[in-house]
Amino acid sequence: MKTVDRIYEETSALPETVQREVLNFVEYLAHKLQKENAGWSELSMAAALRGLEGEVWPEYRNEDMKEKWW
Repeated sequence: MKTVDRIYEETSALPETVQREVLNFVEYLAHKLQKENAGWSELSMAAALRGLEGEVWPEYRNEDMKEKWW
């Protein structure tokens, strides 16, 4: 039996108020995981750009963004 099925089975028998508590906890865990993933994403970007702070980047125009076929 899958974990999600077990969770459903176990919580189905609980009173509505307790089911809401379980839902609140699940939402908390989902939010916490999303926040942790966002932190890792920012950390990865910072690591990738480390040492490039003083770089001079070219100014691109809309014309530069067009694909050229030769």
